[in-house]
Amino acid sequence: MTMLPKPVAQPPAQLDQASLLQGVEALSEIDAGLARVVSSYGPPPLWAREPSFATLIHIILEQQVSLASANAAFARLLDVASPLTPERFLTLDDELLRGVGFSRQKQRYGRHLAQCILAGDLDLATLPDLTDEETRQTLMQVKGIGAWTADIYLMAALLRPDIWPVGDLALAVAAQQVKGLAARPTPDELTELAEPWRPWRAVAARILWHNYLSQ
Repeated sequence: MTMLPKPVAQPPAQLDQASLLQGVEALSEIDAGLARVVSSYGPPPLWAREPSFATLIHIILEQQVSLASANAAFARLLDVASPLTPERFLTLDDELLRGVGFSRQKQRYGRHLAQCILAGDLDLATLPDLTDEETRQTLMQVKGIGAWTADIYLMAALLRPDIWPVGDLALAVAAQQVKGLAARPTPDELTELAEPWRPWRAVAARILWHNYLSQ
C-alpha cells in the first residue's frame, strides 16, 4: 500500500505558546538541522511583544545595531517617557533623544511615525484584520519602516506564523550554521531555503535565532 505524506499541521492566525510548540514539532519532523537545535537547546521562546507604538519605536532602535544596544536605548527612553505614546514622544527634543541613543535619522523616523499615528494615517488597531502582505505594505508607507521592521512587527507583535525576515543578519548567520552552508545565504537564498518550512516560517526563524543566541 502506498504511504501518503503526512499532512502539514496548519497554524492558527496568531501564534501562542501551544501553537509555537506545534510548529516546533512539525518542523523538527521535516528538517534535521532544526531538530538538532531543538534537541540541543529546547524550543525557542515566543518572544512576543505588545502591538503598539512603543514596540515599533523599539524595533526602529534595533535597526542595524546590536540587540543589547537597542534594548539599552529603549530602557533609557522609557525612563524619560513612560508610558510611551506618540504624543509624549513628540515632546522630546533632539538633545534628549540623542542622549537616549537615537541617531538623527532615527529621531526623524520616530517623529514621523508618531505624526502618522496622530494624523490617522496609520491605525495600528486595524492591522490584525489585514493579511500579512497588506500589513507589510501599510507599515512600509511610513518613512523609516522598511521590510525588516515590518516583518519583525508582524512576527513579534502580531505573532503571524509564516513571516520570514530575509533581511535579518542573525537569521542568515544562523541558517548558514544550522544548514552547514559554505557561505552566508543571500536574501533570495534564504527565501528558497525556507520554502519547505511553510506555513511555519516564523517558528523556523525563532529556532534559528535560538541557536544564534545560544552559541
